[in-house]
Amino acid sequence: MPKTTAEKLTPTRAKLSVEVTLDELEPYLKRAYQTISEQVSVPGFRKGKVPAPIIDQRVGREAVIQEAVNSSLDDFYQAALAEADERPMGRPTADVEQWPEAKDPKSTLVLAFEVEVRPEFTLPKYAGLKLTVDNVDVDDDAVEAELTKLRERFGTLVTVDRPAKTGDFVELDLTATIDGAEVDQASGVSYEVGAGNLLAGTDEAVETLTAGETTTFTSQLLGGEHEGRDAEVELTLTAVKERELPEADDEFAQLASEFDTIAELRESLKDQAAKAAVFAQGQQARDLFTATLIEQAGIPVSEELVEEEVHRHLESEGRLEDDEHRAEVRKSSEEQIQLQLLLDAIVEAEGVTPTQNELSQYIFQSAQQYGMEPTQFLQAISQGNQMGIILGEVTRNKALAVALSQAEVVDQDGNAVDLTEFTAVDSDEDAEGADEAEAESAADAQQAEAPAAKKSSAKKSEAPSDSAADDDADAKKAARSAAAKKAAATRAAKKAAAEAEEAGK
Repeated sequence: MPKTTAEKLTPTRAKLSVEVTLDELEPYLKRAYQTISEQVSVPGFRKGKVPAPIIDQRVGREAVIQEAVNSSLDDFYQAALAEADERPMGRPTADVEQWPEAKDPKSTLVLAFEVEVRPEFTLPKYAGLKLTVDNVDVDDDAVEAELTKLRERFGTLVTVDRPAKTGDFVELDLTATIDGAEVDQASGVSYEVGAGNLLAGTDEAVETLTAGETTTFTSQLLGGEHEGRDAEVELTLTAVKERELPEADDEFAQLASEFDTIAELRESLKDQAAKAAVFAQGQQARDLFTATLIEQAGIPVSEELVEEEVHRHLESEGRLEDDEHRAEVRKSSEEQIQLQLLLDAIVEAEGVTPTQNELSQYIFQSAQQYGMEPTQFLQAISQGNQMGIILGEVTRNKALAVALSQAEVVDQDGNAVDLTEFTAVDSDEDAEGADEAEAESAADAQQAEAPAAKKSSAKKSEAPSDSAADDDADAKKAARSAAAKKAAATRAAKKAAAEAEEAGK
């Protein structure tokens, strides 16, 4: 076996020097002779049948050695990593520090590989780590805020004859010019004043204008061939509309929910707000947990990897010259690399392995986020060779949940915070029978989501009418159909998850 010497150049970069004898290079030399034999034309010999001495004479022994070395680099690199017990985090560079002498059988080949590697650090103790999060404060104001959001979903826009203000919906005509030449224009643009998702300066320009008035302002263009350039923007306000909200009464409760009274709806919104607050506590605890461990561990970060990620990010946004944004991306990239290293260490410490059910659920939920069918999503990640990335993501998420469950989380008043739902993970036994339970749970969920109007009409009579009974039967049939489709998709996801799990071993 080639002799490997490892040297740490920095906490995140290693140099692996590999000394290879000609005997160890011999298999690659044989292949090199064969490769060259198939490429050269020598009178009296067929391609692929040229003897080694003739190749040495015609091409040169040095060329054969060079071909052998080139084809052996990856094998010797992988062997060196294994012997040095280093885990690479980037692409290596390779250099030949010493070529073997063609006529000296005792000479050696010396290779040098440099690569960014996983740094060494001590994983801090996290069992019993005390974290303090915000209190859950679900008061009447929080409930009213949720109720207002629901009312806004059912609100109507009414044209008004007054200056625009924050929260209004306006219609705009926009024309952008640079050095007097028109470069872009848009008509009938609908915009909520204060949303901040149009050109910078739009909110300030719109506020106090009434329909029919025009103003100009300077702003940086966000797209097109002139993206990033300052332009003179002429803005004409063509309409101002305000949102009228429905009254918060029993009639609204019946329209917007499955409840008959506004009191019942408010109670439900209070429960939802409480659950959201607990979830926010879980997120806060998670962020505090990882930030505390990263700080205690003092995890070194590879400057090369950070720079690669920053460049990739800024290039994709077309903002390579934006120094302020570069600083923000650099900080987030460093934090993300440190987080990944931390979670990988927890994975090893806890021996975390995701179940097929956890993998399939991740795939199913990701497909929903991208608006894709699970089978389409699976095809996309398979074609992109992303299964390993999916497996790594699910494994790290599970490791974080396992570790966080061992911390002591309290609110500001010292009350223990129960994050059981936030940190729950599957065991191997939990995954058994998931397929059978899937259809039943999906059917129950679909049935529970039957339209409120139909549910209300059934409650107002002692027995459902034929029409209501038909509706109920249709709802159950639709639920069963949806459940079957979801179960089938989940089975497909689990099959792919199993393949990903196998690939990761």
